[in-house]
Amino acid sequence: MKPLILLVEDNPTDEKLTLRAFAKCVVPVDVVVSHDGVEAIDYLLGAGRHSEAAPPLLPDLVLLDLKLPRIDGLEVIRRIRGDERVRLVPIVVLTASREEEDIVESRTLGANAYVRKPVDFTQFVETVNIVAQFWLRMNEPMPKRRASV
Repeated sequence: MKPLILLVEDNPTDEKLTLRAFAKCVVPVDVVVSHDGVEAIDYLLGAGRHSEAAPPLLPDLVLLDLKLPRIDGLEVIRRIRGDERVRLVPIVVLTASREEEDIVESRTLGANAYVRKPVDFTQFVETVNIVAQFWLRMNEPMPKRRASV
């Protein structure tokens, strides 16, 4: 079974670039995309449109943009870390933000890493590869389980 990544990205161009980068990645992955913070929380907690289905398989990694509609990335981190069912899922902030307060707040709330999106596609692919190799190959993952509702 391939590792599962929850990509939380509202920008269609960045979503396509990230999916293309994962297609070139040395670590084969499955990617589920949420387009805002509400969709991400609903997916992880089996709420909203996900409430009728079996609890989702928890992702091995959440790649999270910060500047999101409805619920921003910082609030997503806060909610993930505040819920016993999903609090141990690794969160890597993948964002264009260079604001020091975003870095500090992300890490304070419990993000495992903060990575700036490179503008150059080749560098972006390399960054995605490094993130995937570390979090999905080198880092010892949590045992696979479903979110309990």
